[in-house]
Amino acid sequence: MADTGLALPWHLRGNWAPLQDERTDGALEVEGSIPPELNGTYIRTGPNPKSGSSAHWFLGDGMVHGIRLKGGKAEWYRNRFVRTPSITEPKAPPVRGDLRRGTGNTHVLAHGKQILCLNESAWPWMIDQDLNTVGCQNYQGKLPCSMTAHPKVCPETGELLAFSYFSFRPPYLHYIRVGADGELKQVEGIDIPNMVMMHDFSITRNYAIFLDLPLVFNPALLASGMPFKFDAKAGARVGVMPRNGTARDMRWLEIPPCYVFHTVNSYEDGRRIIMHVSKMVSAFGADSNDYSNVARLWKWTIDLDKGTIAEEQVDDQPGDFGRVNEARVGLKARYGYLMSLAGEGNSEEPIYGSQMLKYDLGSGARAVHDLGENVRGGEPVFVSGGAGEDEGWVMVICHDTGSGKSKFVILDAQNLSAPPVATVHLPGRVPYGAHGSWVPLQT
Repeated sequence: MADTGLALPWHLRGNWAPLQDERTDGALEVEGSIPPELNGTYIRTGPNPKSGSSAHWFLGDGMVHGIRLKGGKAEWYRNRFVRTPSITEPKAPPVRGDLRRGTGNTHVLAHGKQILCLNESAWPWMIDQDLNTVGCQNYQGKLPCSMTAHPKVCPETGELLAFSYFSFRPPYLHYIRVGADGELKQVEGIDIPNMVMMHDFSITRNYAIFLDLPLVFNPALLASGMPFKFDAKAGARVGVMPRNGTARDMRWLEIPPCYVFHTVNSYEDGRRIIMHVSKMVSAFGADSNDYSNVARLWKWTIDLDKGTIAEEQVDDQPGDFGRVNEARVGLKARYGYLMSLAGEGNSEEPIYGSQMLKYDLGSGARAVHDLGENVRGGEPVFVSGGAGEDEGWVMVICHDTGSGKSKFVILDAQNLSAPPVATVHLPGRVPYGAHGSWVPLQT
């Protein structure tokens, strides 16, 4: 049972509270019909401190939750800690610079036959299709820095493109390129003025796009657990670099101070780059638990000839955690899928909304699926089911705050507002989490 005592910080109570038990459950109750084409595992991670406590939500140990679908059935639900040294060697003193000591608590992403659990201060950790931890991934010892929680897999080349910002000395930014063969191809140091929390970036067919935004490292805040604070005076820039280029090829374009936790997608339109982001006025304003500003969908048009960025707000509906069809990452995508946000102005906790949003990124039109009263959602993950860009399904784990129960919902992406195609009732409470992916069954 989750501890609801108000003396606890928000990320340790209610459905944010960590779980301590690992379980495996079969014979899951299903409403509706699971499409028989769905043969794979939905895997999502999130911060879940094994000790029961952490200084900040971002800092909890990684726990992955998985739902295996096969042949029209929900075969099992499992949850497992990512077995990093904080789980396997909890009493070992930390060693500064030990990049094994990550958490894998932010994102799960498949590249080739590897499933990576990621957080941005360390190396990724690998798990298998049954959620067992395989080991740390540092590309045969060749990766000298951490890796972002939000790499991008190019659908045309199979490359994994990533970066690292977690460095306490210059260069504060590194660009990372891993080939489709799983070999590390490039690590490129890039000088920027400050160590900033660069949570996400974007790619196009030919470019990598970096966000140098003023959520700046402040050593005076180390005791708070999350030593970053918004400082508009630091300025804001977007950097554009050829994917196979070097730091000398980087172009920086200034924008008004803002913050972006998550990009949606980018693509090239001649000499312009069209980029969709969930943009906030600021982040961590009062402190690192200030979530009073919420993100909204914006369109940025980067003109490479003029060296300018034009900004256009797409919608006033708060939304974040945007995804597209993975086959359109870095290419022109018509549709984007976001999670609604609620509780603007509430600094108590980030409030996940009760709606899944589908945007026509060309027209800005929005379709809505309402999860129901007292139900909070999570990141929407699109799974392709055919040749059409939106021919497929949207998957999400959500939680009913009234009943205290969690469920896994499968929606028809082409008819998002319709009732779910299938609902898998989960055997226990699943805490609100971060990001995840659909991983097809591998042989």
